[in-house]
Order: sequence, then C-alpha cells, then structure tokens
Amino acid sequence: MNRSILIVICDFLLLSLLTFSTDLSKVAGENEGSGATVKVDILPKTANAGGNDLAEVMKQALGEEQKNREQLQAELAKARETTRQQQEQFEQQAKELQQKQSNLEQQYVTAQASIQALNQKLQSSSAETSMTREQLAAKEAEIQKQNDLAAALQKQLAQLAKNNQITQNEKQKLASQLQLAEVEKRAAGEKAALMQQQVQAERAANARLAEGVKALATNSSALTREIRENRALAPNTIFSEFVSNRVWTKFMASRSGFLGINSSSSKETETVLVTDGTHIFALCHLQDTPLTLWDPGTDWEMLTGTLNHNAAQVPIHALSFHLQDPRVVFMPVTPAEAGQLGCKIYRISSDPYKFQDAVVVGAQAGYYGQCSFQIELNLPQYVKLDRNLLKGLFGKFNPSRGDLVFSRTGELLGIMANGTYCLVLHDFASDATFPFGRDIRTQHTGGDLSRLFFHVFNLPARLR
Repeated sequence: MNRSILIVICDFLLLSLLTFSTDLSKVAGENEGSGATVKVDILPKTANAGGNDLAEVMKQALGEEQKNREQLQAELAKARETTRQQQEQFEQQAKELQQKQSNLEQQYVTAQASIQALNQKLQSSSAETSMTREQLAAKEAEIQKQNDLAAALQKQLAQLAKNNQITQNEKQKLASQLQLAEVEKRAAGEKAALMQQQVQAERAANARLAEGVKALATNSSALTREIRENRALAPNTIFSEFVSNRVWTKFMASRSGFLGINSSSSKETETVLVTDGTHIFALCHLQDTPLTLWDPGTDWEMLTGTLNHNAAQVPIHALSFHLQDPRVVFMPVTPAEAGQLGCKIYRISSDPYKFQDAVVVGAQAGYYGQCSFQIELNLPQYVKLDRNLLKGLFGKFNPSRGDLVFSRTGELLGIMANGTYCLVLHDFASDATFPFGRDIRTQHTGGDLSRLFFHVFNLPARLR
C-alpha cells in the first residue's frame, strides 16, 4: 500500500475515534442533568456503526486519496513540466553562460593584447616624453639664446639709433656743404664750358695739323718705301745679311741596297727662309739633297732632315719639287718654327726686272758677286746670267747651279738652275711632294723621281 494512503487511513481512524469519544461525553452529560440513569448498549451499536462508518470513511478516504492522487499526479506532471522547463532554461542559461564565458575569454585575450600594446605605447610614450623633455630643454636653451640675441640686437639697435642721430647731424652738415659745392660746381661748370670751347677750338686746329702730319707721314712712308724699293743695296750689305740669316740644312736618306746591304746618303747646304706673303719655305737645289732624278728612280725608305740657325733646330716635314723646274726644291716651315729659328724671312722679288744686275751668293763655296742678267722672251720663267760682266767681290766667283740670286733691293730673285740660267720665283707651286720620316716605303719615291727626270730631260737643252 502506498505510504500516502496509509497516512490518510491513520488520520481517518484517529479522527473517528476522537468523534466517537466526543459523542459519548455529550450523552453522559445529558443523563446527569436529568437525574436518570440510562443504560446504553454501546458495544453492538458501536460495532455496527463503526463498521459502516469505517467503510464510509474508507470510501471517502479512498475517494480523497484518489483525488489527492490525481491531484498529486497533476501536480507531479506540472512539477515535472516545470522542472523540464526549468532544466531547459538552466541548459539555455548554461549555454548562454558558456557563450558569455567564451566571449569573456576572447575579450580577455583581446584585453591582454591591448594591455601589451598599451604597455608598448606607454614605453614608447615614455621614450617620447623623455625626448620631448630633451627637446623642451633644447627649445628653452634656444629661446634663452634668442632672448640673449634679442637683447644684444636691442642693444645694437640702440647704438644704431644713436649712430643714426649722429649720421643725421652729419647729413645736415653735408647738405650744407653740398649746397655750397653746388654753387661752386655751377661756377666750375661755367668755367669748364668756356674751357671746353677753347679745347674744341684747339682740337679743331690740332686735327687740321694732324691731317697735315698724317698726309706728310703717308707721303713720307710712301717716299721712304719708294726710295727703299728703288735704292740699290750694296752687294756687301746683301751678303752680310745672308751670312747673318743663313740656315744650315741637313738631309739624311737611306734604302736597302744590293744583297740586302743598306745604303745611306747625307747632304748639307746653306739657304734662307723665303715667303710669298702667305707661306714660309726653305729652298735649295736638288743637287744639295741626297735625291737624284734618274730612270729608274730610287725608292728611298727613309728621309729625314733639319733646319738649323744658331742654336735653334727644327725638323723638315716634307720636300716639294717646283712645278716649273723640279731641280728647285723647297721645304715648308710653320710661323712658329720660323720664330724659333729667329732669322730673317726674305720676300720674293715683286719686280725682278727693276735692276739690270743682281747679287749671286754661293750656297756652298761661300762666294758672292755682282752680275748682269738678260731676259729671253722664249724663257719667261728664267733670266740668263751675262758671264761677260761678272764682278767677283769675295772668293773665287764662278756661279753654278744652286747659288741664290738676290735683287739689288735685298729680295730673293731666284735660284740658279744651272751655271747660266736662274729660275725666277713667282710662286711655290709643286709638281710632287715627299713626306719625311723614318719609314716612307709606301711613298714609292722611285716612280716620282723617274717622272721628274723626264720633266727635266724635256726642258730646252740650254736649261739642262
């Protein structure tokens, strides 16, 4: 039997006993009040009534129990439902709490990272604060320095103001002096204007005088030049100039000979520097060089040479053969080299036929003399020496090829092509040119020498 039902039954029996005892007390009281004695057959009545009542009570108790049970079952179901709902709520709350815990843990991690970042920022801020303090100290020092500078400038400004006042006073004094100077200036200007007029008058007079002097000088220069050009110099003077300005010319040539034996040749002669107004040359006769005109010509492998005057020496760069007569050769000289040699540069004669005679200077033998020349119409580039009128002045006078011929004005007239005819120099046109150097095999000089040989061979017999 259920414990709850037992409890109900026990409670019911106890209640019944209490009710029954109460009824008996009432009946005894009533009998005492009436004075009669009543005999009551209690036992049988009690037995029947108690059985019926007990059954009734049992039924009631069972009904109550049934109700209570149903009520309890309903309450139990309700409690279970409530418990289930609470459990679900608890589970939901637990999930929420777990989620909150997870979120809190994540927030904690984030907070830790933020704390570390803040610590780093704090450290950086501390360093920056330290730097800022240093900068602030520097700024304060700079401000103090600027204040000191401002004070110094203020002091200088006060001094400048004082000096400015002194300057203003001096300016006023100078203004007064300037006014006085202006008055003096006007007076001086008037005086200067008067003097300017006098100067202009004197300048006009001097200009007229200068024009006269200039005209006189021009006429004098022209007269002097005309006198110089038309005045015949003494042969001694011409030879003396030649001796002072002669240039020693040295040539060296070599080639491979028979059976591979090298052959070399050297020559020396005296000459002068001459110009056509544009270029400068040293000239001589071909016989005074190692070269010869022949057929077949010689293929020289080396040609070198120097020009010497006093202690100066310059190299020969090339040798050219004159277009009119290849026996006359000339070497180009630069103005710088001519200046280095420091000798006179002769001009070719502008009027070779002005005088009937000329001065012949021996380039090798060291003689000179005066002689007359004749012009031959069929040989316009040459003049002929009149041997019947030779006047030897120094040494054995026997003109030969290579001698230099000077006009009586001291200009170079030409060079003797042979013992009788002189080639008159009008220009320096060349027929062929040999560059000088230690290796000129590519020049093939033999071909040009052979060709030039036939050039000379074809000249008139009296010129050869």
